[in-house]
Amino acid sequence: MRMSEGVEWGLHCCLVLAWLDDVAPLPVGRLAEVFDLPPEYLKKQLQPLAKAGILESVAGARGGYRLGRGPEAISLMDVVTAIEGGTDPFQCTEIRQRGSGQLAAPGEFAHPCGISRAMRKAELAWRRELAGQTLADLIAETPVTSERRVRTFLERTV
Repeated sequence: MRMSEGVEWGLHCCLVLAWLDDVAPLPVGRLAEVFDLPPEYLKKQLQPLAKAGILESVAGARGGYRLGRGPEAISLMDVVTAIEGGTDPFQCTEIRQRGSGQLAAPGEFAHPCGISRAMRKAELAWRRELAGQTLADLIAETPVTSERRVRTFLERTV
């Protein structure tokens, strides 16, 4: 399974916004500077997060983005779903019913095949794992030096 780079960008920006809640909202340009990303493309990745309520978009000269709810209420799955959409990564098209499968006895394909069941089981485990981790968990696991580095960078480039 492959996710777009927007998921990584979105998660890192959410983490920065959680760290810097005291100075939020942060403009897209400032967030883009932290990671040396193209601001217009980053903006496109953050818009679905705002639409999903993960981020809040603040208009005006002092506008930008801030978290839409506390870090403990934002799961990694929330971010992935907002950016990637809610579609299943594995799409079973029942190819077993094509070709020689067309000659099968009635009812032979009444249940999903083992491949489909295995893929669905793996997907559910993946979703459960991401849903069980929040931004607060990431914050707790991230060295304090990372937050200080970002804060120092933003103060230096004002």
